[in-house]
Amino acid sequence: MGEDRVLVLKTFAAPLELRTRRTLLRQWKDSDLPAWCAMNADAEVRRYFSATLGFEQAVQEAGRIRAAIAQRGWGMWALELPGQMAFAGTVGLHVTTIDAPFVPTVELGWRLCREAWGRGLATEAAQAAMQFAFDQLQLDELTAYTAEENLPSQAVMQRLGMQHDAADDFDHPLIAPGQPLRRHRLFRLRRTAT
Repeated sequence: MGEDRVLVLKTFAAPLELRTRRTLLRQWKDSDLPAWCAMNADAEVRRYFSATLGFEQAVQEAGRIRAAIAQRGWGMWALELPGQMAFAGTVGLHVTTIDAPFVPTVELGWRLCREAWGRGLATEAAQAAMQFAFDQLQLDELTAYTAEENLPSQAVMQRLGMQHDAADDFDHPLIAPGQPLRRHRLFRLRRTAT
């Protein structure tokens, strides 16, 4: 892995919730799983991933996400639009463990169902997660990364004030050589920039 850094991450006794004008970031519920599984079986939602997820794979991923929130009090929260949509996807913070030069790091991430696209929800919810990371966790930096072709996510990163340096771009170690989505762009945001 990268630069000999150690992340010291603050934990909370119970899962926290974050609210914005239109969104609620919360711990996952069992009732979220059908929508989560359907979302991850949608080829358009998974367009910039190497594959869609089958039911069992999606349930396992949700279990890992829930466990991380239960352990730390924060993570990749379930995204709810109160009064409109009980589950719209996931937005939050992920402790990245891939073998890459910028790791260890906390990644700011999102994945929304198609019905929630184009409304600025990823940006709004990610801003709340970003503020939490800097104010409560006292992180010095957040990162975000995606496939070079994923211009919609890169646009969200730019709206959040994240900076891209081509020298940071990398080949994702979990995507096989020769695959079109292997090359990724890394964006960074330092606490002093907020």
